[in-house]
Amino acid sequence: MHPIVRSAAAFLLALGLASPLAAQTNWPEKPVKLVVGFTAGSATDVTARIFAQKFSEAWGQPVIVENIAGNSGAIGVDRVAKAAPDGYTLMWSGNAAITILPSLQMLPFDPVRDFAAISTSLSMPSVFVVNNDLPIKSMADLIAYAKANPGKLSYGTPGVGTPQHIAGELFCVLAGIKMEHIPYRGANLTDVMSGVVAVGIQNAGAAMPMVRDGRVRGIGVTSLKRSPNAPDLPTVVEAGFPGFEATSWFALLAPVGTPQPILDKVRAESLKVLADPDMAKKFAIMGLDIVGSTAAETKAAIAGDIPKWGKVIKDAGIKPSN
Repeated sequence: MHPIVRSAAAFLLALGLASPLAAQTNWPEKPVKLVVGFTAGSATDVTARIFAQKFSEAWGQPVIVENIAGNSGAIGVDRVAKAAPDGYTLMWSGNAAITILPSLQMLPFDPVRDFAAISTSLSMPSVFVVNNDLPIKSMADLIAYAKANPGKLSYGTPGVGTPQHIAGELFCVLAGIKMEHIPYRGANLTDVMSGVVAVGIQNAGAAMPMVRDGRVRGIGVTSLKRSPNAPDLPTVVEAGFPGFEATSWFALLAPVGTPQPILDKVRAESLKVLADPDMAKKFAIMGLDIVGSTAAETKAAIAGDIPKWGKVIKDAGIKPSN
């Protein structure tokens, strides 16, 4: 039995015994907004829509994904931080806006103080991809090409301050190469495919379908170990950079003060989604790893990742303008 199936069953049992209010609450009695800080078609958006559909089916109310893109997801996060804590505005957040951006700029919200954590549902590495017309088939080839063609390579990411941006800048520093960072407001792989940018760094969920279809070439993943969902792709670590890691995760959050029975109900339903065998297969195809953490674990991850990313940003000399 998948560990998420076991944890979901245990959680649901505990919820029924210890928190009857969560099971009996009439929420939701109207549509629920699930805010996403990136554009439609991004990995954050695609995964949010899967959960939104399942939530809608379970609750009998529309769960509407609202894309509020900008500033690496922070604009959407800020909107949720200021929303009424009534359960009708939830956040499907990537880790960039709440764990990386605090070390790059002053934000109008506090990632730890202003949110009620619900659960971290999914995680995944990012993938370095290149245009098929380039003679680059590995991370070593990328380094050699960049050194032989100084100033000619650019790389696209979903935005400034995203895990992909941090991965790109850190890699350039460690490899001793220069590539111009081109920030997008979400997915950028069509521009890699067409040659507008030579290199892309994108969540595996968005990148792997295009890699499998041969539209772009995958050359490396940013996890410490090879992803079970992309076992043929070597890690950046294997290219000679020990300890290199820059992964993404997606968490459900709500404005602080949202009633606990509502938070419990959302987490319970999210665990059902993760425990569904068909959904597990779908996530695997997308390059996603199932997490299903508790609220406490999610809150601890947010608090712990802020200084971790802050050290990377400082050591690599990354600035908001990079």
